[in-house]
Amino acid sequence: MNDIYHKRMQRAGELITRSGYGAAAFVPGPNFRYLTGLVFHLMERPTILFVTAASEIIAVMPELERLKWSTAFPDVSTFYWQDSDGFEEAFASAGEELGDISICVEGGRMRMFEYDALCRHMPHRAVQNGDNVLSELRMVKDSMEIAALERAVSISETALEETLEAIREGDTEKQVVNLLKNRLQDNGADGLSFDPIVLAGAKAANPHGSPDETELRAGDALLFDFGAQVSGYNADITRTFFVGHVTDEHAAIYETVLDANKLGRARCGPGMTAHDLDTAVTDVLQASPFAKLIVHKTGHGLGLDVHEAPQVMMGNRQILVPGAVITIEPGLYRAGDIGVRIEDDVLLTEAGSRSLTGFDRNLRILR
Repeated sequence: MNDIYHKRMQRAGELITRSGYGAAAFVPGPNFRYLTGLVFHLMERPTILFVTAASEIIAVMPELERLKWSTAFPDVSTFYWQDSDGFEEAFASAGEELGDISICVEGGRMRMFEYDALCRHMPHRAVQNGDNVLSELRMVKDSMEIAALERAVSISETALEETLEAIREGDTEKQVVNLLKNRLQDNGADGLSFDPIVLAGAKAANPHGSPDETELRAGDALLFDFGAQVSGYNADITRTFFVGHVTDEHAAIYETVLDANKLGRARCGPGMTAHDLDTAVTDVLQASPFAKLIVHKTGHGLGLDVHEAPQVMMGNRQILVPGAVITIEPGLYRAGDIGVRIEDDVLLTEAGSRSLTGFDRNLRILR
């Protein structure tokens, strides 16, 4: 195990110890990748990584993953199982080795059949939801993670500008999405953070709507929400433009969102709570004539997951810390008319914050 993953395992052990658990169990996903550098699929074959409070590793692995796992972790106590035999004996053996301890699991990711298998082979009520503990594991990014995020943002912004230069009135949302995907790939993205959202006109009022054959028409708002993925790390950017021209009211809605975005980027920094940041940004929207058009929180953490801790929302008293990357994405939405969202990816620093995104936020009309 190289130094990076050794330190991450130590970090996990410290979190587990502080929380009072004896170990944590991880299924394939961002935490598993973060701790091991390996990518496994979440599939019908249960694959479990246990990290103890002492930062020791135990694993339950399908036999077909033996070569991949043993090459990277040859000295780890691993219980392999064959499809023909089933996984019960492997879970039982892992349970015996772990002993009479409590285990926290990824409550938002682990599936019931993995949870049930753990419960069958651990002491009664020993398996608990540990999301409140494990959410801290990846919150502070190291220099390699920040570099990957910066690269993902750079690719995304280049692809967006190239897409804007190529689209025309009459193009469909799907055509624009396909163009954007091609530009992301051509500029070096490993993959997509998520399937891009491109919504025109009244469809932009649905924050997570689906692009279809709707054509771009003069006067439409045109909302892009997308990101490149680099080395598993995700950009998440939203910009809203207007096709041909913009009405005074739509421009006022846009400027209101922009004011909230500006305040959020200027105000955020270490030591404040996620609640306080969300309140400050939302207050700008609430003080406008468009307060009834608010439908979501200010933002979320960003990294190997597109949405991870900390959630920038009212009621979350979690303190923002240097090294965390969050989105600031205020929006206003009027059903049947318009949606405007402006989203930036922001790194918290010791001195305050630095926006990783720099794509122009001023109102832009596509001609």
